[in-house]
Amino acid sequence: MKQVSIATRITFICIMLNSISISHAAETDMTNKQNTDSPGHFHPQGKPPSKFTVELHKKTKRELPFKDTRDFEESKKGFIAQPPYKQIMADAGNVAWDMASYDFLLQGKEFTSINPSLQRQAVLNMAYGLYEVVADRIYQVRGYDLANISFIKGDTGWIIFDPLTTKETSRAALAFINEKLGKRPVVAVVFSHSHVDHFGGIRGVVDEADIRTGKIPLIAPEGFMEAAISENVFAGNAMTRRTQYQYGVLLERDPHGHVDQAIGKNVANGSVGLIQPNHFISKDFEEMTIDGIKMVFQNTPDTEAPVEMNTYFPQFKAFWAAENITGTVHNIYTIRGAEVRNALNWSKQINNALYKFGEDVEVMFASHSWPRWGNDRIQEVMRTQRDIYANMNNQVLHYVNQGVTINEIHNVYKVPTSLQNQWAARSYHGSVENNSRGIVNRYIGHWDANPATLVPLSPRESAPLYVDMMGGASKILAKGKNLLAQGKYLEVTEILNKLVYAQPKNQAAKNMLADAFEQLGYQKESSSIRNSFLQAAYELRTGLPSALPPKSSTPDVIRAMPTEFWLDFLGISVDSQRANGMSFKINLQTPDNNEKFLIEMSNATLTNIKGYQAKNPDLTITINRSDLSNIMMGTTTFEKEAAAGKASLSGNSTVLQQLGGILVKFTPNFEIMPGTLNAQPTPASTPATQNGRAAPAYTAKPFEFVMHPEYDD
Repeated sequence: MKQVSIATRITFICIMLNSISISHAAETDMTNKQNTDSPGHFHPQGKPPSKFTVELHKKTKRELPFKDTRDFEESKKGFIAQPPYKQIMADAGNVAWDMASYDFLLQGKEFTSINPSLQRQAVLNMAYGLYEVVADRIYQVRGYDLANISFIKGDTGWIIFDPLTTKETSRAALAFINEKLGKRPVVAVVFSHSHVDHFGGIRGVVDEADIRTGKIPLIAPEGFMEAAISENVFAGNAMTRRTQYQYGVLLERDPHGHVDQAIGKNVANGSVGLIQPNHFISKDFEEMTIDGIKMVFQNTPDTEAPVEMNTYFPQFKAFWAAENITGTVHNIYTIRGAEVRNALNWSKQINNALYKFGEDVEVMFASHSWPRWGNDRIQEVMRTQRDIYANMNNQVLHYVNQGVTINEIHNVYKVPTSLQNQWAARSYHGSVENNSRGIVNRYIGHWDANPATLVPLSPRESAPLYVDMMGGASKILAKGKNLLAQGKYLEVTEILNKLVYAQPKNQAAKNMLADAFEQLGYQKESSSIRNSFLQAAYELRTGLPSALPPKSSTPDVIRAMPTEFWLDFLGISVDSQRANGMSFKINLQTPDNNEKFLIEMSNATLTNIKGYQAKNPDLTITINRSDLSNIMMGTTTFEKEAAAGKASLSGNSTVLQQLGGILVKFTPNFEIMPGTLNAQPTPASTPATQNGRAAPAYTAKPFEFVMHPEYDD
């Protein structure tokens, strides 16, 4: 039987989704339809969507513009070919990428466990293969990673924009386009911004020697290196753990689990690299011609990333929007944790692009989603994204200046109706509720100005008080059951969260809270919010896997990290309670890059200063920065390097043992929900079913989550 292309199947699903809104009278009872359209839940304690969730989804289908199918038409335009494989293997032997794991989305079914708006986005993100953007000049390989990799055909070779997350996926993309269009050398690479899914695959498309010698230009916005490695260093372990929620790493790829990541399916799990660019764009607008291709770079710092740049190709009237303009509202506040982004500046930079290039551009493509063609369509999408970020910023502050607090704003601010009816202003990646709270925090901080919340009790301290006043666990569980039956899931979380904090071993309470979280996850349009609710439900029911091995940052990232960042992180790793009374000074010298640092332990605090040396240090360490990288990665020690003749330790080397004795090694397996670390779950009372058959016994599986510089979130 001839294989039907994904582009063709997306077209069919587009028609199916469109028909949902055309004929409300033809809607079936989705509670019954669940039995045929969805497989059994992947978790034995998982629940199907409730009638309240189903009704909410029906309302969504009635209210949103499903008749507007332009995104589907654009997402399949220019399709050339898809590869014969669905998996890409990592060099280490694991599966780096598995597009087939999401094939359930291409069955032409409605899943009542997925918000229909999110399912629409999830189907759009199933594009897989090679696409032409500008005839014989601009191409993209989509569906190989969270981001797209773009190829500009120069006079002699490829100019690559954003070489994905891993070496394996970018290497496969380059091989595929060369197979289909003829082999061409890579003549330049552009990093549009500082998130790992836009630079981590660099070693799959170029040799480092060609970058070092300048044979191949590697172009990035000014400040790229610092931004690429800094944001996730100091709070990196906490961010890694929280990212497990945002990306739903314990969830099966399933209608009841992980279905999408809004700007792509997921993140590839392979070899991540980093090579320092040899050309940086520093001006607001800067022109460059490479291999016959003229490019106008637009610097857009403090937008979707700390450093980022758009690019205009005047020869083709094509505009590269990087990640500043995609098919979704992005994160102003990222729930994994990050500095709150500047929504107003983001809007202004889109406006700059609109008026600088917008009147001429005929195609707009980006590092995620799909291109838009035609000047009117492009200006429509640019204005939609410009206006949603400006409106969030301006209206949130409008309410703040009337006394609305950070704890109220998400229930007060509403996106204007005209923007709600624009698909490009829907919250698939970011969340309007969390973004609005983030904007408040950016301007006036976390405090709501009520003195009662200035020094609040911790939840573990306040929860027993609430439980006691509510009459104990049995009354709370009874009330929770009643609220669940009414579909009042937020109310359930309000009271059951207190009980779980007060009684972390109360599995009945955790299971009931999980049931409420699960329904809220099914209801959410934002993939990040959905994943977080469903991941929390999983952990409450099953506990954290006993084996949770973190991977450290990759060697390339460590080598690129400034020594000062590492010393600052050592200060964060110090347990001050064990450092009381400790005092020493260390001079650190790295001759190969002529750096010197004074490291001082004083008042249970480790500090450092660059460019200074103590007159009478307790210890002087001399080691080349190239060798220090191995110590930074934890693969060796100063003592071992000294024994190997690669380091000199002059003075009292016991201060190294003192320092090592008070450093804490962070691992991303701390509890988020109480009572989930090494918990013993309650077995399911009845087995789950899959397509009418008993499901196999479910075993919580260990997982690895790579600690990278931040993903696009």
